[in-house]
Amino acid sequence: MKRAVSISLGSSRRDKRVETTLLGQQIVLERIGTDGDQAKMRQLFQEMDGTVDAFGFGGADLGLEVDGRYHPLYSVAKLVNSVKTPVVDGGGVRAVVEGKTAHHLSTLMPNIQPRRVLFCVGVGRYHMARGFLDEGYDVRFGDLAFGLDVPIFLHSLSALHRLARILLPIMGRLPFEWVYPTGEQQNEIKPKYHDQFAWATVIADDFLYVKKNLPEDMTGKIIVTNTTTAEDVELLRARGVSHLVTSTPRLDGRSFGTNMMEAALVALSGKKRPLSNTEIAEMLGEADMLPTVLALS
Repeated sequence: MKRAVSISLGSSRRDKRVETTLLGQQIVLERIGTDGDQAKMRQLFQEMDGTVDAFGFGGADLGLEVDGRYHPLYSVAKLVNSVKTPVVDGGGVRAVVEGKTAHHLSTLMPNIQPRRVLFCVGVGRYHMARGFLDEGYDVRFGDLAFGLDVPIFLHSLSALHRLARILLPIMGRLPFEWVYPTGEQQNEIKPKYHDQFAWATVIADDFLYVKKNLPEDMTGKIIVTNTTTAEDVELLRARGVSHLVTSTPRLDGRSFGTNMMEAALVALSGKKRPLSNTEIAEMLGEADMLPTVLALS
């Protein structure tokens, strides 16, 4: 049986192990959180190296692709620089799947109005953002507000491109915990920017950014994200969210992150290396993977 393991900087409270069948093969998917402990994360990668078919790198990105440029995040990439087993952070799946999410959403929920979407951090969901723009949505990007606590929101893709060219080479060398919630910080909710949430019909992003700033009243809102647990679903339901859309399938009550799903594809391929976007697209086409829409109210 194939085995793919996501080792994450996130909370261990979100750990999960599932045995399932994908593309006709049995596979074990396992997520292990390290509560923000980078030393523990590196130790787990080293201890399990060679014993699993593929690793997912969770709770952070090894790098970000924006406008055709790849920007490494050196502070986290160093944690796996000696690991021999393939390690993927989900960027390939995001590039292939999330670019189509808005189109699929228009088919599954054709009456969304007004077409307004808020991205907490657009550089981390760049392909999804482009998809929403292609579907005619007004878009706001909160990279400065949610990422750096500077209360400025961007209203165009060109502005996001300029910001990425200026800031990502710098941010790629900062300690990752400065700009992203890790460990127990992932369980904290400190609502802010209520007016931006109120403006949007759809809030789309990494769930931890959404959760960290989630207002008490989210009546009628649609959340488009990936990694959610049963506890997360109940939180969103209690705050009035109408629908939860996950770009990866729900397995045994939860959706795994794109890094987990990409690691699963690497394991199932048997190629013992990260896959190209073309290879990912071919495998996902066989799996017929579509966004999952869960009605909450």
